[in-house]
Amino acid sequence: MIADKLMQVEARLQQASQTSHRSRDEIALLAVSKTQPAERLRAAFDAGQHRFGENYLQEALDKQRALADLAIEWHFIGPIQSNKTRPLAESFQWIHSVDRLKIARRLSEQRPAEQPPINICLQVNIDAEPSKAGVDVAALPELAHAVAALPNLRLRGLMAIPAPRTDPTAQRQAFARVRALLEQLNREGLALDTLSMGMSGDLAAAVAEGATIVRVGTDIFGARAQSTMNGGQTGNS
Repeated sequence: MIADKLMQVEARLQQASQTSHRSRDEIALLAVSKTQPAERLRAAFDAGQHRFGENYLQEALDKQRALADLAIEWHFIGPIQSNKTRPLAESFQWIHSVDRLKIARRLSEQRPAEQPPINICLQVNIDAEPSKAGVDVAALPELAHAVAALPNLRLRGLMAIPAPRTDPTAQRQAFARVRALLEQLNREGLALDTLSMGMSGDLAAAVAEGATIVRVGTDIFGARAQSTMNGGQTGNS
């Protein structure tokens, strides 16, 4: 069933790419696997999905141990506690949810010397929602330039979870604002290439506005089981 669902998501991505006059190769599919047991990730891997995004640190570390025989690219997309940055720095290739310089500095300091730099996306609170994580738009440039200067990190781009919208035009407008922020940072001298945005319900709009990573969970794994983890952040699938 997971293989069939992956095929359906791939068909949506192909259609969205074609409609937007983009190459499908420009867009990575990140399977959001929070609360999913390791065997379901293994089934997805066997079906060709090799990028997985996790929200809860301990759950992710458990899965990494269970799936250590697989060449998985691990992305962390959940909220980051400053006292838990070391295992993030040691165990993930990508971290999408950095929104404070303190967190970035700790990740840089704690990244093992023998590992390549961590790929970093800054999470932007594009709709200024009080309940949602992310750096304010006004504070983004200062944070971006500071993070880009840190060793052991590679600032790749921006991640955003806009407020839910059902109208495709409204969806695109929100994603266009994220894209404009990235373009502005590049005009200021940064070399960013990643827009992590778009989920199951707004994938096509995100692709139309330049998404390079789309985060899909429900349409691959089905409805999530209730997690017992604390501090979770919704809206990543």
